[in-house]
Amino acid sequence: MLEKIIQFDQDFFLAINQGLSNPVFDWLLPILRNPYTWSPLYLFLIIFFIKHYGKTGILIVACTLATFGISDATSSHLIKKSVKRVRPCNDVVFKSEVNLRARCGSGFSFTSSHATNHFAMAFFWIVLFRRKWRHTLWLCILWAASISFSQIYVGVHYPLDILCGAIVGALIGLGTGYLFKRFYPRFFEPKQIPSPVSA
Repeated sequence: MLEKIIQFDQDFFLAINQGLSNPVFDWLLPILRNPYTWSPLYLFLIIFFIKHYGKTGILIVACTLATFGISDATSSHLIKKSVKRVRPCNDVVFKSEVNLRARCGSGFSFTSSHATNHFAMAFFWIVLFRRKWRHTLWLCILWAASISFSQIYVGVHYPLDILCGAIVGALIGLGTGYLFKRFYPRFFEPKQIPSPVSA
């Protein structure tokens, strides 16, 4: 059974990494996975949270960083070092079939920390803001999913690395989000959540 799952994962990887190859993705997806690409967004969110929520905004930023820290520690240290799955681009048998479009890295593959971290932050924000901003859910998921998908396309992660990382990250984000809701319920009152349109 495990061999069949691994074979399916490799076939699915090749369907994306090779089957979807095109000049647009070759240019765009390495950019999407680069953390520097999203720096302006992170800076905007920090300024927006602090400007509109004051001390509560600082708490949101701190909890976002804590969510990231928990997810990164879970993926990079707990899961990866326990499972020790080799990246597709480092597998001595498989790497000849990989179209590598980014630096491979020396770390393990399962789970994808990109997927875990971004889905954790996405679902933390979804818990906080989805009732006020109706587009929050799909925007956050699209953002996290596009970054995660790019990890497969550039050749550094298998699909199961992404899927399991997304699940772990989503659970962490939901957990920290509901902890925030549990200990700071007044933030979720309608008057506490201004629309970014008025920013």
